[in-house]
Amino acid sequence: MSGFENFSREAQQIEHEIETKGVILGIDWNDAVRVRELARQAFDCRIGAVDCEPDDPTDRARLELFGLAQLMLTVMKESADNGIHTHGGAAWKALAQALWAEHDLRQGNP
Repeated sequence: MSGFENFSREAQQIEHEIETKGVILGIDWNDAVRVRELARQAFDCRIGAVDCEPDDPTDRARLELFGLAQLMLTVMKESADNGIHTHGGAAWKALAQALWAEHDLRQGNP
């Protein structure tokens, strides 16, 4: 790391893109059931699987959202490695909470 990254700005840009993908997908980030379903899809998505082909605009938006989630995690990790606390907004927090809950469920943790 060069030390010149603006992690906060990067997180805000990613958050904006997450919100945009949410609009395209019709996601209400306050609907925990729907966001949790999205988290399940993120874990189950494999290129070549039925809802994970980028040839459909909705599926492409979903795939891009999953990529944005990975990118946000990377930015947060890099910022933490540099001693900087970085966080996303409401959409990211809803998605991250659902992703962690799905992860824990798949790991056998209640």
